[in-house]
Amino acid sequence: MAKIAFIGLGTMGLPMAHNLIKGGHEVTGFDLQAAALEKHLSVGGKAAKSAAEAVKGAEFVFTMLPVGKHVKAVVDNCLETLSSSSLFIEMSTIHPFETDEIRSLLGKRGVRMIDAPVGRTSEHAYTGSLLIMAGGEKTNLEIAGPVLELLGDTIIDCGGPGMGSRMKIINNFLSNMINVATAEALTLAEAIGLDRNLAINLMSGTAAGKGHMATTYPNKVLKNDLSPAFMLDLAHKDQGLAVDLAKSVHVMTPMGTITKEVYELAQSRGLGKFDWTCVYAMMREQAGIKAPLGLPK
Repeated sequence: MAKIAFIGLGTMGLPMAHNLIKGGHEVTGFDLQAAALEKHLSVGGKAAKSAAEAVKGAEFVFTMLPVGKHVKAVVDNCLETLSSSSLFIEMSTIHPFETDEIRSLLGKRGVRMIDAPVGRTSEHAYTGSLLIMAGGEKTNLEIAGPVLELLGDTIIDCGGPGMGSRMKIINNFLSNMINVATAEALTLAEAIGLDRNLAINLMSGTAAGKGHMATTYPNKVLKNDLSPAFMLDLAHKDQGLAVDLAKSVHVMTPMGTITKEVYELAQSRGLGKFDWTCVYAMMREQAGIKAPLGLPK
């Protein structure tokens, strides 16, 4: 049995702390909301009057908080009571540079840290089946493994300190854009008279629904092959047709419009006859990432 502190007993944190209790651990919780602490007590947890009190003597310290400034405030308040033998496991979704700053603050006190934000939903938090994106030294990930396994059924080593936090932001970045693009496409489909369920079923079998990382990218740009399976000029033409159609039926398409503009930028750089996945190669080059992917010189 490990002695654990859990700071942040909200929608995700409360069931996560409960799963640690069910795993046989002593979990002392702290939250600013009295109701959250009461719920934690009702499932066998202990309650502290402050974060600094909660972390005293804890082998593992978990934080699951809304924003980075809250995590930093907890760290500032706990530095005097944190043991250098504690392993600090930060599971909030915060800015990666804030994660780096927190790791640095803890490191000055000799406290080890893992950044381990989660994927999936509060339902998965209850069932202990979260996806955990872990960033940390290998030895620390091994030490944390038994407690993390009580919280998630998929634990991914993202490649070192800070990389869990970075992976979470990238995952949500893409997911958020796909959400808006999906809303645009389905709204346009309905506005021009298509059956929505039919459209969903059809697109679920194409790159539109399957995603480019699972379809077009592995076959073309990730192989450093930009010979056209689907020419960018044609992608631009089709995107223009869709954007014009949307305007005529008064459907807003901000993602659709910016996509057309990105294709136009690629055309201006002489990439119109290449595969449409060349936009990835173009963006990598613009970002100064080494080993360009097959762009013409």
